[in-house]
Amino acid sequence: MSRLNLDDFSDLIERPDSGLRRSAEERRARLGVPPGALGRLDELSEWLSLAQGCVPVKPIEQPRVVLFAGDHGVADLGVSGRVAGSTHVLVRAVLEGASPVAVVARRAGVAVRIIDAGLDCDPRSLPDDVVRHRVRRGSGRIDIEDALTADEAERAVRLGMAVADEEADSGTDLVVLGDLSVGGTTAASTLIAALCGTDASVVTGRGAAGIDDLAWMRKCAAIRDSLRRARPVLGDQLELLAAVGGAELAAMTGFLLQSAVRRMPVILDGVVAAACALVGQRAAYRAPDWWLAGPLSGEPAQAKALDRMALNPLLDHGVTVGEGTGALLALPIVQAAAALAAELPERTEPTAADQTEETAPSDQAGRVESDDPAATSPSAGSDKD
Repeated sequence: MSRLNLDDFSDLIERPDSGLRRSAEERRARLGVPPGALGRLDELSEWLSLAQGCVPVKPIEQPRVVLFAGDHGVADLGVSGRVAGSTHVLVRAVLEGASPVAVVARRAGVAVRIIDAGLDCDPRSLPDDVVRHRVRRGSGRIDIEDALTADEAERAVRLGMAVADEEADSGTDLVVLGDLSVGGTTAASTLIAALCGTDASVVTGRGAAGIDDLAWMRKCAAIRDSLRRARPVLGDQLELLAAVGGAELAAMTGFLLQSAVRRMPVILDGVVAAACALVGQRAAYRAPDWWLAGPLSGEPAQAKALDRMALNPLLDHGVTVGEGTGALLALPIVQAAAALAAELPERTEPTAADQTEETAPSDQAGRVESDDPAATSPSAGSDKD
């Protein structure tokens, strides 16, 4: 198998059709609701039309929550509000329907899929359909060693690509993408700081579980040390993911890039998804056209990454729990945008602007006739006599 080069995605990912964009805008102008009255819902429906390649937009009938799971060795430094190596507890809660994302998904009727890319637990403790894709058991401590080997990083990216193909082939028409991890925000913040050229203190947040000031300082120091290891490999996204990423981050990056290739729209959840998207943009600058930022998580690194990609979050509701929950809460808004664009009737009576446009040609015709020598005024006729 040839070595994977993420830059190759630049040739595989296309921009949305500009002709479809014009068609969507023209249809929107014909709806009975005044332009601008639906706010960002108009923007969302246009985004979906371009992703689906059709106007009017089709309803979202088969969305799916996809969560990539992994543990990080850097969590041993006390940078998280959760115990290092305990991500399997989060996975079990989702499987048992006892986590926020599971409750919201159940209420919304959306299936949840979990992929173990790098959990640090006995694989026999979880269902086979979760653990069968595992790349390695936990990721290395990125402040002093690589998170993954080069081979593991490639395997993780290919895992994400394969999952994206499976979802697209099964009829999934929109993905809510999130992560389950302990220490994941530290790795994600390192990636974002490296790609944005910022210092550790600028991107260090409190994490989904929340940390005190002492833990924040430890996290900031870990990101600072990890940045020293990240900067020399900024020219190769795969090497960057191997150095300071992790198995689930590499897999999510592959998933996002292949989803863009397959034209499958994705709603990004928190800082981990934003970091993977930023790596994906570095490889293929058109890829963010196929992604939507769901919630603003409060993590400074996420805000910096979304700003770099020009993605405007749909929600700012203070939900920091992660696990795809915030992005899933954005799904009904996207579904409503699709329904409104598809089902609102077009105007049956012309507006005042339409009437002005209709009368303009006849007025012009009148002006032409009056300039015709054969149709002169009475006074002009008497001068001729």
